Amino acid sequence: MTGYNSDTMAMDLIAKLSIDPNAVPHFTLNGGVLRYNNRIWIGNNTSLQLKLLVACHSSALGGHSGIPVTYQRMKQLFAWRGMKSAVQRYVQTCAICQQAKADRSKYPGKLQPLAVPSEAWQVLSSDFVEGLPQSGSANCILVVVDSFTKYSHFLPLHHPFTAAAVAKVFLNNVYKLHGMPASIVSDRSCVY
Repeated sequence: MTGYNSDTMAMDLIAKLSIDPNAVPHFTLNGGVLRYNNRIWIGNNTSLQLKLLVACHSSALGGHSGIPVTYQRMKQLFAWRGMKSAVQRYVQTCAICQQAKADRSKYPGKLQPLAVPSEAWQVLSSDFVEGLPQSGSANCILVVVDSFTKYSHFLPLHHPFTAAAVAKVFLNNVYKLHGMPASIVSDRSCVY
């Protein structure tokens, strides 16, 4: 009953039910505990609400269940205004649930092979070979391979390099000899 002291609505309900047990529909008073449809009425006691949410969601009993399961578990025993939104807020901000979120993205399906190019130097693949010992001013190699003929260019780079430096090396060594390709495939993605 001391938990209801700061809740004016609960104190008003207790006063009415003390005089007449049937004064407020759906509410009963039994041993100083308010009940709403046989569930314990918590009222505006936010610290108790938080303790109950922790017990029904974050404890071994709760097992970090989702919003519907946690709400059903809470709804069987307790009641207060805005309980569903409080459960939803608590579960959505639970750090453990955020880290262990299931992947809901569409299954990507089977991998498809790349199409065979119709002519030379139209589809290129590129990759970087890093972690090499210093040779002159280079310690990386940009490997560019033609997917049709399998001819390759091995272009020296100095790590750390920028996108502008890679583009300049590509233009000076591949583009000037073979022209602009239709696509370049790397281990990151396909660039068209």
